[in-house]
Amino acid sequence: MKKTLRFALAALFAAAPLVAAERVNPLLTKSPLPYQAPPFDKIQISDYQPAIEEGMKQQLAEVAAIAGDPAAPTFANTIEAMERSGELLTRAYKIFLNVEQSDTNEALQKIKAEIAPKIAAHNDAIYMNPKLYARVQAIYDQRDALGLSPEAKYLVGRYRLFFVRSGAGLGAADQAKLAKLNAELAALSTQYSDKLLADTNAAAVVVDRKAELAGLSTGDLAAAADAAKEKKLAGKWVFPLQNTTQQPPLSTLEDRALRRRILAASMARGDHGGPNDTRDIVVRMAALRADKAKLLGFATYADYVLDDQMAKTPANAEKLLNGLVPAATAKARGEAAAIQKQIDAAKGGFSVTAADWDYYSEKVRKAEYDLDESEIRPYFALDRVLQDGVFYAATQMYGITFKERKDIPVYHPDVRVWEVFDADGSSLALFYGDFYIRPSKGGGAWCDSFVDQSGLLGWKPAVTNNTNFTKPAPGEPALLSSDNVDTLFHEFGHALHGIFQNVDYPTLGNTPRDFVEFPSSFNEHWAYEPTVFANYAKHYKTGEPMPAALVEKIQRTKTFNQGYMTTEYLASALLDMAWHSQPASATPTDVDAFEKSTLERLKLNLPEVPPRYRTTYFSHIWEAAYAAGYYAYYWSEVLDNDAYAWFRENGGMTRKNGDRFRAMILSRGGSEDVAALYRAFRGRDPEVGPFLEERGLAGGATVTPGVKAKP
Repeated sequence: MKKTLRFALAALFAAAPLVAAERVNPLLTKSPLPYQAPPFDKIQISDYQPAIEEGMKQQLAEVAAIAGDPAAPTFANTIEAMERSGELLTRAYKIFLNVEQSDTNEALQKIKAEIAPKIAAHNDAIYMNPKLYARVQAIYDQRDALGLSPEAKYLVGRYRLFFVRSGAGLGAADQAKLAKLNAELAALSTQYSDKLLADTNAAAVVVDRKAELAGLSTGDLAAAADAAKEKKLAGKWVFPLQNTTQQPPLSTLEDRALRRRILAASMARGDHGGPNDTRDIVVRMAALRADKAKLLGFATYADYVLDDQMAKTPANAEKLLNGLVPAATAKARGEAAAIQKQIDAAKGGFSVTAADWDYYSEKVRKAEYDLDESEIRPYFALDRVLQDGVFYAATQMYGITFKERKDIPVYHPDVRVWEVFDADGSSLALFYGDFYIRPSKGGGAWCDSFVDQSGLLGWKPAVTNNTNFTKPAPGEPALLSSDNVDTLFHEFGHALHGIFQNVDYPTLGNTPRDFVEFPSSFNEHWAYEPTVFANYAKHYKTGEPMPAALVEKIQRTKTFNQGYMTTEYLASALLDMAWHSQPASATPTDVDAFEKSTLERLKLNLPEVPPRYRTTYFSHIWEAAYAAGYYAYYWSEVLDNDAYAWFRENGGMTRKNGDRFRAMILSRGGSEDVAALYRAFRGRDPEVGPFLEERGLAGGATVTPGVKAKP
């Protein structure tokens, strides 16, 4: 009887419908994974917006409590309390922004479009809060008498500046105007990003005949065929576009018509009418930024931006850039003449254009140095460059080691994760690597983080590097160009800055834009350090090291093509400064005419050397945070070459020197004025001489080398 009843009950329960437990949004709680790594195996797209909006709601409640605290303002109940606020928003929004940039889709783009203006309004609600500003100002006024640590005292000054630069001192009417400007700018930036990605994907060049592809390597052919299959174009070849003007296939493609077609597609992005044209957005954003600067008391947006940078004024940044123009363009013209000789010798019957430059400059390099890129690439397999080069150099310099983690969830199958351990074996950070190009990924290369280090909050960093290298055919290694190798070392320099950060307060992890590129550019030097180079530059098939004769050829070509590369960069950097140096009453309305007249005025109108980024696809300044800040790369290069000179003067790549650089630069974040940080490390202000020598411009630049000055 009991047995029969038991079976009957079991059958009844088995037949009864199960009530599923309500799913919990994983972003709403702290991740249980090591380093608070995002639980990508549990996160759904529908989780992002509710978590971000709840995060904003929670932070506004926290801020209201801080502002309305009846107790007298103190560092602990105001500044430190602000540093602790917004934990949910920070977590959810950082994860969302990284994924949307790295592996976007229509759903993510829609969320970004809806969220961006709300985030702008959220920040305005905090930094335009009069009660909160009054508390910050009260602490600032008595900061010298509070017995604060140097880091805490510096943070007080930063907070006060944030409020002032965000419009806290404006009247109510002007604050309302500023909030409206910020909301529209946020929306426009998102629209620009979406249009540029769509246009870049649409502009991928399709080739029908294999005969047009002479000159490409077997690996590049396979990658182009795979890209075609992804677009359901089997039997064809597709060349996706990267973010820069020049495109990788142009250095090897023999077919001149195809080279011209690829370059034309690249240069026309956002500038050909239709739904993805970005010109109206650019014009509107430039005008809104100028209006914002005027509201805040600055003559131009460039003045507003640089007031809080190492350079301090647009004039200082332009002095460095303009001083390089004569030498750079002269060198580029000399390079063009050498290329023209190659064309004439081959009875080409045409004058060199931008579409010919990379292809024939490789021929010049082979003729003058007996070297071409195809000889080099087999020695630069991605995995070996990364682990036996980038990681190895970091181990030699800083004693850190790496262990790949297969158990950490990722947002895309191509992403890899490593745990980073300090010299004493203690856990230090997570490092994510996302290396291959795909249609869902933003262009270029960048470093970001899912979690930032903070002593106050007890957080350890989880940083990520993104690049857009060509994905190899299945079973084949990704073979890198020399530029790709530089990029890998460069972005990992950013990662080291985040990995080694050791500050109490999260806000002080940020540094000025013209300093943040210093550690990354500096790290590029170790790519060709002899012991590092010998450790990774090995043939991908045989494992044999690169022959000494080939290494010597690479060393002799150190300044090869620097005229072109310096000129294309200067054109973009000064174009950025020109867009953002217009007063509110005179912002340009014709993108193409303004770009043309600016390059002519600056004597950078070399048709065979177009800007690295034209205005319509210059995502650094319309989407990312480099508006009036693209000059920062060369400003930082002055610092990095001067610092590298210190290493050469003091024994080179040693643990002692690496530990000193880590302690005095990499670990400090933005916890002190960065000019003072650099001065303490170097013993003086930076000198521009090493930069000019590195670029091969020492003899022709009007920037005076050897002068002790902020560059």
